Formats: sequence, C-alpha cells, structure tokens
Amino acid sequence: MGGKRIILGVTGGIAAYKACELASALSRRGALVDVVMTRAAQEFVRPLTFAALTGRPVHTSLFHTPGGDFVPHIRLASEADLAVIAPATANFLAKLAWGLADDLLSTLLLALRCPVLLCPAMNTAMLMHPAVRANLQRLREMGYHIMEPAAGHLACGAQGPGRLPEPEEILERIADLLAPQKDYRGVKVLVTAGGTREPLDPVRFISNRSSGKMGYALARAAARRGAAVTLVSAPTALKPPKGVEFVSVETAREMYREVVSRFPLQDVVIKAAAVADYRPRVVAAQKIKKKEGTLILELEKNPDILFELGRQKLPHQVLVGFAAETADLEANAREKLEKKNLDLLVANDVTRPGAGFGWDTNEVKIFYPDGRVQPLPLMPKEELAHRLLDIVREIRTLKTTRAEG
Repeated sequence: MGGKRIILGVTGGIAAYKACELASALSRRGALVDVVMTRAAQEFVRPLTFAALTGRPVHTSLFHTPGGDFVPHIRLASEADLAVIAPATANFLAKLAWGLADDLLSTLLLALRCPVLLCPAMNTAMLMHPAVRANLQRLREMGYHIMEPAAGHLACGAQGPGRLPEPEEILERIADLLAPQKDYRGVKVLVTAGGTREPLDPVRFISNRSSGKMGYALARAAARRGAAVTLVSAPTALKPPKGVEFVSVETAREMYREVVSRFPLQDVVIKAAAVADYRPRVVAAQKIKKKEGTLILELEKNPDILFELGRQKLPHQVLVGFAAETADLEANAREKLEKKNLDLLVANDVTRPGAGFGWDTNEVKIFYPDGRVQPLPLMPKEELAHRLLDIVREIRTLKTTRAEG
C-alpha cells in the first residue's frame, strides 16, 4: 500500500469508531489517507482524531476546505487509487444507489473512477429491509465492491448481522483490490512460517522467537497474485491467510515430512520458518520436577529441511531460504546459499531495531548464487513480500528461457 492514495469515507453510524483504527492501520502501511466525513459522522468522532491518526487534513465540506481547495471532490477523485466507505449507513447507500449528491462525500463518489469498497453497518432489521437489500443489489450491479456485514452483538442490543467487519478484515479486502496483476496465476508456491517447538516433557518445549509474520506475509502476497499457495506453519498467534491451503505442524520433523512430501509438485518454495536445529534426545513422559543441582539436556540434530530440498530440486523449481543472523551475516549467508543449493537467500540481522523477530517491518540483504548482494531498506513485511516475489518471478522467467533455449 506504500504511496497509494486512499479515500476513507466515514458516515454517521456508531461503528465510526472502528474507522479510526482502519485509518491508523492504512497509514502505518504507507498509504496516504484522505478522510472524508459526513456531518452525521462528526457526531460520533471528531475530525481532529482522524487528522492525528493520518497526519493529513480531514475533509468535511464542499465549501470550507483545507487550503482553500475550491473543487475538493474533483481533486480527491482524480488522485485516488481506491475509496472505502466504513461504515456505510442505510441513508448513504440509498443516496449512492440513486446518484444523489448533497455533500462532499456523495459528490466525490460520483466523480471517482477508482475501485470503491462499501462496508455497510446498521441494525439487523434495517439491513434486511427490502429497500436496503435492493439498494445493495443495485450498487453491486453498478460495479461497487461490497463487504457483507458481520453478525454478532449490535450497539442497539440486538443480535444478528449488521456489524461493521473488523478493521483487519477490511484491510485485507483493500489489499486484494490494490493487488498487482495476477502474475503468479498457475504457479504453485509453498511457504513455511513460524518457529517449531521441540518438546521436553508434556508441558515444556524448546523454541525460538519467530512470530511467523514474514512467512504469512509471503503466503498472503503470493495468493493475491494468483498463486496456488500452501502454507506450512509452526505455532503462531496469526490467523491463516484467506485463499491458501493451511497445514499446521509443531516440530521440525513434522515440518520436514509435510514439506518434503509436497515439494515435487511445487514451482516455488520459500522457507521462512525458523526451524529448530536440535531436539531433546529423550522426551520425559511426565512433567520434569525441579530438583537440587543442575539439569542437563542432551540434544540431537533435527533433519535439515532446506538441505534436502536443495538436493532434490528440479531445474524449473525456485528455492528461497531465509537466514536470521546475529553476527557475520554475509559469511554465514554465502555459506548457507551454496551449501543448501538455493536460488536466493534472504538474510537479516535480528539485532537491528525493526528487523528482528516480532516486528511488522524488516530490513534484509538478498544473496544470489552469482555473488551479487542486494540490500533492501527497512520496510513493512507486506511490501518486502511483494519485492521478493518480484525477484522470484524474474528467476523463474530466466529458468524458463534457459530451458527453452
């Protein structure tokens, strides 16, 4: 979303408070967010709140505009990459369905030529009214994108459909609408993510600090670009991305079995998981109790998934590895790249602020088999995922050309 111009229209419903979180999330991902509020929306949230969250002026009127802009609806419409109306009330949907333009937001939408996402939110009885259903159908036929309201407890005390979807869900839909062309259509991509766990006893395990965010971002980005994605994930606190085959594992040996068995059918494998190199030789059947003195654990090696994939790799397959380092990054990265027969190695120094485990951003160096090193600056992991997929696409094109030649 970096650099994308997004209009966030806020209408007068109690769910307007969720639009604050959406505005903040869009801004954090690099979007330039122009908030346009109706008069009723300002009864629920003050414009100053959105100005503070986006760092940009908030638009509330056709006639009193920031900086003396005399035709704000035309300027905003011409600059926008996407518009989202959250929440969209029954009144606003009716106006839009029949082309009424009596304020800035309704006038602006008539001038827009970019995708528009409508997020209705209202009482269940209102949502089910024939007039509202007819207006929603009319808007679909006119080409508007509509998110169905979620079901649950409503502000009026009722239970049922009508809730505004959670900001993260709206964000996912926005990202889908902004996605680049489906340049991975027909490509099978397997991604690994998360940190494996090696049990010591029924309640304890050895693991690492991996959050899985980079792997999940890669799986999500590949799916948006049309790939058939399999995500093999160790335990994380993340929701599986929509549209991917999700395979849950816990230990390194479980991940080895799932990945190696699927490898022959894949075109691209990206190993972003942090896999334990060692596991306890003996797993206690009962909880290990604290005793006097020290406790000595004997560890044995886990199978090397990346090495096995590199050994089996076919000429058309692209294999990408990750390396999280704390010292000697370049030497360790080059050794791993060659030893594992990789087409690409993505390495990062996890001691650097913003680039370690758990962050939403990353700063990496990309190592190629021919000796090239491409440093990438600190950026959101979602953006980095697309940058890496761009590079993988180029490698696949080169391999195809060589095979045909």
